[in-house]
Amino acid sequence: MTSPVGFTLVQLRYFLVAAERGSMTEASAELHIAQSAVSTAVFNLERDLRVQLFIRRRGRGLTLTPAGERLRQQARDLLGRAREVEREARGSGESLSGPVSVGCFVTLAPYYLPSLFSECTRRHPGIEIDVMEAETDQLVHALAAGRIDFALTYDLGLSAEPDLCGETIARAPAYVIVSADHPLAGQGSVELAELSAEPLVLLDLAHSRDYFRSLVAATGTAPDVRYRTQSYETVRSLVARGLGYSVLNQRPATSQTYGGGEIAELQLRDSGPPLEVKIASVGSVTQTARARAVMDVLREIATRPAEA
Repeated sequence: MTSPVGFTLVQLRYFLVAAERGSMTEASAELHIAQSAVSTAVFNLERDLRVQLFIRRRGRGLTLTPAGERLRQQARDLLGRAREVEREARGSGESLSGPVSVGCFVTLAPYYLPSLFSECTRRHPGIEIDVMEAETDQLVHALAAGRIDFALTYDLGLSAEPDLCGETIARAPAYVIVSADHPLAGQGSVELAELSAEPLVLLDLAHSRDYFRSLVAATGTAPDVRYRTQSYETVRSLVARGLGYSVLNQRPATSQTYGGGEIAELQLRDSGPPLEVKIASVGSVTQTARARAVMDVLREIATRPAEA
């Protein structure tokens, strides 16, 4: 037999609420119990684990120690698993329900989220998906803090995070866009060196900007960044106006832009390996059944051919 565990799920729950609220008083109010019960549970948890979880300063609330930070993520994961066990024991395991927090890289959102919402609504109506649209660094921080279950993002900036694991579900090769009346518009494919004398409209997001610059620099030329924007559609609209060319990865189903202009897509003959679209998560965290179900839907969406 395995050795008995010295702490309880109740202690973990009280600790987690205290950590999130930063105060024993606020935790007791949220839990609708006496403050002494929260304090005692946390004290006993520290005693059983033989670690200090909080730094307590009079008038300044609670600050997690490094051990407390580690336990917060582990407690959240363990309590989530305990709720799944409870649902299974009650016979409700077949019907998935509850929240799933998904992070999504901003430029991937229009391509994946509509299908994700519609498919999950049809298959798993009890699952409530909450989405955080952000850039890579913000998604990485949210994963580390446990604010999201997993993230859908490009493989840009992930390799520097040893605690993260990523599963590739799609590959997106780089391509060039020019205005519909550009001399090269009907050519079908192009090398970046052919556009070296023209201004570059840069999608100016962290990691993305370095990636696009590196593609141009690999041709032996310095990119002439004339315009920059953090909006994917603004990039397309500027290019449609003839203000330069750009390099992108995801392909919209239409060549029309918000401003009424039109762009032409050109395959890149010297683009190098495609960007990988990944499901990123914290390796030490066991995903809930509902989070795994949402991941399965994303995998299916990624394998579908693009709509005409």
